[in-house]
Amino acid sequence: MKGRHALISGGGTGIGRAIAEALMVEGATVTVTGRRAGPLQTVTGAAPVVMDVADPSSVTAGIATARDQNGPIHICVPNAGIAVGASLAKTDEEMWRAVMATNLDGAYRVIRACLPDMDDWGRVIAVSSIAGLKGLKGAAAYTASKHGLIGLIRALAADHLGRGVTFNALCPGYVDTDIVTDNTARIMSRTGMSESDAREVMIGANPHRRLIEVEEVAGAALWLCGANARSVNGQAIQIAGGEF
Repeated sequence: MKGRHALISGGGTGIGRAIAEALMVEGATVTVTGRRAGPLQTVTGAAPVVMDVADPSSVTAGIATARDQNGPIHICVPNAGIAVGASLAKTDEEMWRAVMATNLDGAYRVIRACLPDMDDWGRVIAVSSIAGLKGLKGAAAYTASKHGLIGLIRALAADHLGRGVTFNALCPGYVDTDIVTDNTARIMSRTGMSESDAREVMIGANPHRRLIEVEEVAGAALWLCGANARSVNGQAIQIAGGEF
């Protein structure tokens, strides 16, 4: 990855951070973006850029800053996302728009801003979810946003066939991140479950009955950047312990 500049949105924590660190180990120059400066500044070796993917002007300014600091962007990882669950009846217009603005619109903005730098080589690796491939009960907005993200990736792959640029999506199940911690608290509040029982709800949703580690997702991203994955394009890659 030496000589490659990677930009990861939502790169200060969780999956985004793991991908940033894996790429840096392989020699890439990495820019991490997010809404909060604090987490970004803890990613040792990466260039932090405060950027809100839900705000078009923030994305324009943030990508320009990243490009000014580290040159053309060769690897784009639209990872920033929010995970909220609610039935459709309880999903008001504000919640729906907030989920779409980050998970789908945000990815569109980041990819669109980075793509002009990818002349003869580039990698776009969107972090979707297993919810992008199946219906997730009680999370209509989240599921729709992640399905839409996979559709975007597949369309872009079709648009750019024959070039050295590939577009793929990673679709993890429940990953051991702050999102699981937050969801555990929500389940406890809603149901009165103990912390261990609430956490078990998400562990049990993964067929292999364990939470996925962020390094597993980062490893898949790293492989997609390598020479042996140059013919992998337009794919939604499950990292979910055996979902079908």
